Amino acid sequence: MTALERSAAAQRTFVRAPLADVTILAARVLIALLFIMSGFEKLTAYQAAAGHLEGMGVPAVFAYLAPPVEFFCGVAVLLGVLTQAVAALMFVFTVVATLIAHRYWQYADPAQHLAQYINFWKNVSMLGGMLLLIVTGGGRFSIDALIWRRRAR
Repeated sequence: MTALERSAAAQRTFVRAPLADVTILAARVLIALLFIMSGFEKLTAYQAAAGHLEGMGVPAVFAYLAPPVEFFCGVAVLLGVLTQAVAALMFVFTVVATLIAHRYWQYADPAQHLAQYINFWKNVSMLGGMLLLIVTGGGRFSIDALIWRRRAR
């Protein structure tokens, strides 16, 4: 099934094309922004971010990979490049990050408990967005669709 066929499948919902494709684009932008901003922040303080992750028990290789993965995968989602594969990678990344960094049940301090509780469930919501991108692909307004259109010629 090509990206354009997936886009056509979205037309069978109550959201009709081209609104379905605009909605997929909006979803990509909204979910990508969080990863781009967070990844960029970690990249600008790369050593500190990696050190913080190592301090949480993340092996060094993954601690140093996490910031660029977060940022560049966010950019890929934003642009709609390899959307389904990147969304799958970000799904796994987010599950791991959530279970490592947002263990709200371990905090006795009510403020820390609440902050981590909110971040945990925010990440669960992001997982839903990634699952939808795995199913829909990047939509008509993505680099993926542009490539499919050029190959179809």
